[in-house]
Amino acid sequence: MTPRGPLAGAAPSAWEASADVVVVGSGVAGLTVALDVAEAGLRVVVVTKDAADAGCTRWAQGGVAVVVGDVPGDSLDAHVADTLAAGGGLNDPAAVASIIAGGPAAVTRLRARGAVFDPDLSGRLARTREGGHSAFRVVHAGGDATGAEVERALVAAATGRGLPLLTGHVAVDALRDDTGRVAGLAVLDDRGRPGVLHASAVVLASGGYGQLFASTTNPETATGDGIALALRAGATAADLEFVQFHPTVLHLPGARGRRPLVTEAVRGEGALLLDRSGHRFMPGVHPLAELAPRDVVAAAITRRLADTGSECVWLDATRLEGFAARFPTVLAACRAIGVDPVSEPIPVTPAAHYACGGVVTDVDGRTDVPGLYAAGEVARTGLHGANRLASNSLLEGLVVAARAARAVAADLAGPRPVAGAGRIPPLVAGIAERWTLQRAMSTGAGIGRDAAGLAAASDAVEAATVLGAPIDRAGVEDSALTLLAQAVLAAAGTRTESRGCHVRTDFPDRDDVWQRASLVVGLDPSGVPVVHSEPAAVGAA
Repeated sequence: MTPRGPLAGAAPSAWEASADVVVVGSGVAGLTVALDVAEAGLRVVVVTKDAADAGCTRWAQGGVAVVVGDVPGDSLDAHVADTLAAGGGLNDPAAVASIIAGGPAAVTRLRARGAVFDPDLSGRLARTREGGHSAFRVVHAGGDATGAEVERALVAAATGRGLPLLTGHVAVDALRDDTGRVAGLAVLDDRGRPGVLHASAVVLASGGYGQLFASTTNPETATGDGIALALRAGATAADLEFVQFHPTVLHLPGARGRRPLVTEAVRGEGALLLDRSGHRFMPGVHPLAELAPRDVVAAAITRRLADTGSECVWLDATRLEGFAARFPTVLAACRAIGVDPVSEPIPVTPAAHYACGGVVTDVDGRTDVPGLYAAGEVARTGLHGANRLASNSLLEGLVVAARAARAVAADLAGPRPVAGAGRIPPLVAGIAERWTLQRAMSTGAGIGRDAAGLAAASDAVEAATVLGAPIDRAGVEDSALTLLAQAVLAAAGTRTESRGCHVRTDFPDRDDVWQRASLVVGLDPSGVPVVHSEPAAVGAA
């Protein structure tokens, strides 16, 4: 790949503007950051490539995992323990404890901004239980429409405050000054016209990279743009090989792209997984059976499909009372394909769901590039490790976004760079045809990877990649997906063990050499992702 140089030859901007802070993404993390920095007196602009409510947040069904002290027998320590158990030894324990401790206050602030959660018969917050949790601690809204309610409340709060929302604009690259500090953002609108937002801070809250795979629960916006932008700006990423596949996604033969999720809370309420013979197979796999951590359930389903030659397994929720009222979103999705979950089992398969890794940050959202911050799924704080505990994602988005806003306000309290400073680097990147890339990643880097499959996927991506300068949203997205494919394949090929949602069939066991060793990825001078770190010795800090 040709090294990128300064502005020479780049198209002039159609417009320029300035703000104190630019936030990329309008989901739970992005709007929380924007509202908080605005309340701190800073000028903020939110940039989103689609409508304000079109990101991943609205599709989150299950809820927010949080301990507020009113469930007997549950505690913050128990939530921490469950998170560490699910994370396979790669969590940062201090980050886990810190973020989980911030959950109650974050949910209180979200409710103050208008989010309405479901009550139980006593008027307290209703709870459900999901995979890997030792207690009923997941609060939810609209039955199984928690993300939609959170998004509604935050969009309404942002609109009510008059926050500038720049919709229909994709973030292309960060502006950087001569010291390497981020000084703004280059964008393209839906017609491919360039614009520049000068700012003293850029906060990435753009979600994950589920569209790297042929079948996913993620919307079309989840193309890894923020991680790619951060890598090009000089930041690092970690844990990219840990892509969580949700065990229960509605199966429709031949379908690809975004698939309807069947929330884990359905199993939390008592639904059972059955194979084609009607046999329940999870009790022999894990003590928690259907409520085992997601990586365990997804891998078990994959093995069962291979053993039986089936395309799907079945989720039997016919014994659940009040299914229609509790799970209206799932009910509608099932009935849309001719399945009535009240009277018959639901056909389900695993699909790409959540990126446990991302841009390396601390628990305050700071990256190792001055002026660049990240919060939500785009970031890797150390909370999730090798496998995310169910419903910890909205929790992390709320907590870290609020802390990132405070970090930005504190960092901008001193002297700032001169407004308008910063070079606009022309983006010349490798771009692969999307469907070719998705097929290669699904085949070689899905659940159950091995060296041969990863090498074949890498060869297919490389063969399909050409150098180009993205001129529209699709080009920016495809360049990001190509970069993320290369990075995920590099990390997955390096980690020669199975841990969490990274399953190597040629290395099926955990290897203690890798314990607490996250792989850090950066770009070499030619813009190619390389793995910077190797596993630490056993017992190393």
